[in-house]
Parts: sequence; structure tokens; C-alpha cells
Amino acid sequence: MPVIAPMPAARPARISNQRDSAEDVVAAGTTVDHLTETYRAHYRSLLGLAALLLDDTASCEDVVQEAFIRVHSARKRVRDPEKTLAYLRQTVVNLSRSALRRRILGLKLLSKPMPDMASAEEGAYDQLERDSLIKAMKGLQRRQREVLVLRYFADMTEAQVAETLGISLGSVKAYGSRGIAALRLAMGEPA
Repeated sequence: MPVIAPMPAARPARISNQRDSAEDVVAAGTTVDHLTETYRAHYRSLLGLAALLLDDTASCEDVVQEAFIRVHSARKRVRDPEKTLAYLRQTVVNLSRSALRRRILGLKLLSKPMPDMASAEEGAYDQLERDSLIKAMKGLQRRQREVLVLRYFADMTEAQVAETLGISLGSVKAYGSRGIAALRLAMGEPA
């Protein structure tokens, strides 16, 4: 039995040596000091990278800060200190993409503004006004109604109305002013 006992003792010694060296690599990997040096040296370049992907400075700063926080949290997994900067760059790109996705989703979920339309109440009031105007127009003399329709609804000049109706310019003015006065009276407006 003394021959078997030294063999297991030799194997754990090798395994513990391998474990110790793996822990040394992790400890020697990305340290807080190395991350601080990387921050000082590459913060501006990472901010520039984020600026190429995002549109406002505040979002870029947030993304870069978040990238450093995430790398700091995962620094034990980054075994090679030379890859810290690459890991930070990839994290900045991924966080920028996520920020853009959130913005797009937010824009899709925003309620679309209603077009500038009158409310139903205003629409009903406008309809009542149109109905009462049409009723008042029907109550005018034929020539007054023709002059007002051609002048204000067809947007003709007084000369064009006179030519169309075959009357003088003075008659167009007289029928127009009398027609407007009759409309105001019929609509209940002060003269």
C-alpha cells in the first residue's frame, strides 16, 4: 500500500498547479488598474465610435460608460488584457444598436397625433352654420343670390359677374350689397 499512496499525492499536486496557473491567468487578465488605464487612453475614441452610431452626445456618453461598467463586471472572464479594448469596442457597438432599437420601438409605440381637425362639436356647429346660410341664400332675391354666388363662391371679380349676368357693374355692386345686408339680417348678425 505505501506504493499506491504516493501516486494519488503526485496527481493532485499537478492538478492544483494547473488550477493555480489558471487562477494566475485570470488574476493577471483584466485588472481594475488595466481597465482604468484603458479608460484614460481610449475613452475619447470609444466616444467617437458611439457618435458614429448614435446622434446625440448624451446617449454616446451613456453607452460608453455602460460599456466600461459591463467590462468591469466581466473582467475576470477577459483573460487576455490585450483583448480588453476589442471587448469594449464590441460592447459599445452592441449597446448603440440596442439604444437605436429602443428608440425605433418607442417611435412605433407612440400614439400618432391626430390631424388638426375640428372636434365633432365644431363640425356639427359648422354644419348648422352652412345649413342656415344655404337657407338664408335661398330666401334672397334671384339676382342677389346670383351675384353673391358668382362673386364669393365662384371667386369672380365684379366685372366678370357683370359680364356673366349681362348687367352693369353698378347693378352688380347694388345687388351684392343688398344681398349681404339681407343675409346678415336672415342669419341674425348685426348690420
